[in-house]
Parts: sequence; structure tokens; C-alpha cells
Amino acid sequence: MDATLFSGETTSPLDLYRTANLLVHQYGTKDALLMAAKRADALLELGDVEGHRVWKGVLRAVEELVRVDRKVGERVN
Repeated sequence: MDATLFSGETTSPLDLYRTANLLVHQYGTKDALLMAAKRADALLELGDVEGHRVWKGVLRAVEELVRVDRKVGERVN
């Protein structure tokens, strides 16, 4: 896990990944991305900046869970 992915957030990376995993299992790959993005946007519209930040973290976690390509220089387990 990239430690910079969730810097500054008050919610733990483990909680973000757990939520992302639930979304992927419930909605599938593409819809999980959409649901996380919609939730983040809805919270921002309501003025909930912290909630928006948490759901952006969930969105990044979903992106990590569903990606198939390695990043440049990323090592293989």
C-alpha cells in the first residue's frame, strides 16, 4: 500500500480499503468507482468537507483494488 495515498486523512487506510472492498463486492468494479465518486460529490455539495475527503480516500482505495496495471517502477510481490 502506498503510504502517501491517504496522507492527512483521519480515517485509517484499513477502514478505507474495507469500505472499498464492500463497494466492489456490492456494485462491481465500474459501479463501485461511480458510487464512491457520487458519494464524495454529494457530501461536498452538502458542505461536509471531512466526509468528502473520506469518500475521496475510499474512491482511491477502490481504484487501487480494481487496477490491473502496475505503476512505473512498482515491484511485484
